Amino acid sequence: MSSPKAPDYPVLTVSQFTSAIKHCLEKTFPLIWLQGETSNCKPNVSGHLYFSLKDTQAQISAVMFRPDALSLKTPPKDGMQVIVRGEINVFPPSGKYQIVVRELRPVGLGELLLKLEELKIKLHKKGWFRSEHKKPLPKFPKRIGVVTSPTGAAIQDMLNILTRRFSGFHLILNPVKVQGEGAAQEIAKAIEQFNHYDLVDVLIVGRGGGSIEDLWAFNEEIVAEAIFNSRIPIISAVGHETDHCIADYVADVRAPTPSAAAEIVIAEKAHQLHHLLQLQHRIKQTVCHLIRQDRQRLYGLLRHPLLKTPFGALGLWVQQLDTLKHDIDDAIYGRLADFRLLTESKRQQLLSLQPAARLKHSKQQLIALDREMKNSLVRSIQIKKQALKQYANRVTQASLAKLKSKKNIFQAMQKARQLDSLWKNHFALKSERLLYLKDALDSINPKKLLTKGYCILFSEKDHSAITSVHSVEKNQNVQILLSDGDLLATVKDMHFKYGREE
Repeated sequence: MSSPKAPDYPVLTVSQFTSAIKHCLEKTFPLIWLQGETSNCKPNVSGHLYFSLKDTQAQISAVMFRPDALSLKTPPKDGMQVIVRGEINVFPPSGKYQIVVRELRPVGLGELLLKLEELKIKLHKKGWFRSEHKKPLPKFPKRIGVVTSPTGAAIQDMLNILTRRFSGFHLILNPVKVQGEGAAQEIAKAIEQFNHYDLVDVLIVGRGGGSIEDLWAFNEEIVAEAIFNSRIPIISAVGHETDHCIADYVADVRAPTPSAAAEIVIAEKAHQLHHLLQLQHRIKQTVCHLIRQDRQRLYGLLRHPLLKTPFGALGLWVQQLDTLKHDIDDAIYGRLADFRLLTESKRQQLLSLQPAARLKHSKQQLIALDREMKNSLVRSIQIKKQALKQYANRVTQASLAKLKSKKNIFQAMQKARQLDSLWKNHFALKSERLLYLKDALDSINPKKLLTKGYCILFSEKDHSAITSVHSVEKNQNVQILLSDGDLLATVKDMHFKYGREE
């Protein structure tokens, strides 16, 4: 039996063929983007993620290794539309090709959730969610602002709560779109207008429930920025209790519903009113109790024997008053009798002294004293005049002597001034002479000539001045004196006035 004939073309092993396919595919598709629906999502204990990516007509296996899978905010689930970035890879053991996913992004609702999560992280880093930025709500607001749709159920719910439970407030509605294109810009502008004109004490921003797309205007950064920059405290009331948006995190207070926001606004005032009603009830009870106690005490006092007639309580005091009145009358009458006796005694003494005769005698004595005083005064004046005349003579003589002395002093001063003038003239002449001599000395100063380019040579041995070339030898060191220093030089050659000396 003959052996089979070998084929004319090369025969490859399965490994070789698979390796060639792997090299060809991976080189042709180094990076691709794919969109599809995830299925068969199977996270592995190692942290790797295995799933399939499919559409209506085909599917491809996908793997996302642990380092890339850790970057996912939410792991993919079956049926989720995603966009992936990765490269084609052939797995030789099974002979299947697959995509190694480096990046995975949800599509549609998933994109919104991803965008929402990224904005949360951004605003959280800015510190807009921190509690220290939250402003307290006013306890008794008189003006309440609302930013919402004028036709929605939210404004009706808030009005019902406020009007049913509270009165004495002023509500200002700034109507805006709460969903759709341009809604976020209108909401932010309405908040800025309330702050610019200082219209209200507290502000409610919100709307009724809806899908995440309906509530998306309250997830925009422009709305979050307007809420954060608001000077007016803001209550966020968006959707139902399970709905959460960026506005809830930035606002000063989050209300689960618009109705709850209305209750929060008036909660403090309602609490205070309830507290006041309780105090009023307690005060009424206390006052009634005190009135009953005082009424019983009053009835008891009225039944006391001392209060049946006025004299029962005042009798003792009336008797003491009568006794004091009698004592005062007796004291007054006794003092009047004493004064009467004293007056009569003084009158008798006055009559016995005869004041008219004593006055006439005193008058005569005064006249004699006046005459004697005048005579004494005249004599004293004459003595003073003589003494004053003598003193004037002595002063005149002393003044003449002093004047003569001052005249001599003045003449001496004149001579001193003349001597001083002569000395100054002599000093000026000597000074001029001294300056002249100084200038002459300066003009012949050899150092001054050095500043004009001249120099002086000194012998280095004995430091004597060199005045002739005959006193210098060849290769002798000399010192050159200049205006600003000296130089040390060596004589290389000598030239004489009448030729070179042999």
